[in-house]
Amino acid sequence: MSYCESVGFDWVLFDADETLFHFDAFAGLRQLFAGFGVDFGAAEYEEYQRVNKPLWVEYQEGRINAKTLQESRFALWGERLGVAPAELNSGFLSAMADICAPLPGVPELLNGLRGRYRLGIITNGFTELQRIRLARTGFAEHFEVLVISEEVGVAKPDKAIFDHALDAMGNPDPARVLMVGDTLASDILGGLNAGMQTCWYNPGAKAIDPGIQPHLEIRCHSELARLLA
Repeated sequence: MSYCESVGFDWVLFDADETLFHFDAFAGLRQLFAGFGVDFGAAEYEEYQRVNKPLWVEYQEGRINAKTLQESRFALWGERLGVAPAELNSGFLSAMADICAPLPGVPELLNGLRGRYRLGIITNGFTELQRIRLARTGFAEHFEVLVISEEVGVAKPDKAIFDHALDAMGNPDPARVLMVGDTLASDILGGLNAGMQTCWYNPGAKAIDPGIQPHLEIRCHSELARLLA
């Protein structure tokens, strides 16, 4: 008997970016800034990430809100171009909605799970991208629950966003919920703290954090499909 059969899941929750969808921020930023006549290259991207990455840490730790993150990451570029940071952020999310594609195997996985498990998404991404992208790909019909940190006011790994998701799901037994995500520090740690079963999507075979132990680990979506078959 497999681990999945012995546990017996009712729900499968997914992270969105880099779990269901490829998220190429560099390509999105190039598209955004091309509209302003800027040749956005590797050096510009490195400069952007020096600002962006610490902001995401602060956001996930609950020290800043989504609006602060979204606008602060474009503050320097807003000054250079004479454009409001909020406008640049909106343009970036629009560009990402245009270019983000499902990861290989995701459509087949979702089609295989539909009707056999109840499905949901819990994401630290932003509303302006998440809802449009799900609608454009046709994935929205697969998911009963969509929990977005920007709308809830807290981000993974905060237990509150997982509790919010469980409430929206009708308060099932967390032990019968499988949380699938690519990031140990947010998806897996948050799922563990909420009492859920967890599955780490780790296509690059990254080293595990000894302090965060997922119940399952997969390299590809077909592997998860087999585990849940």
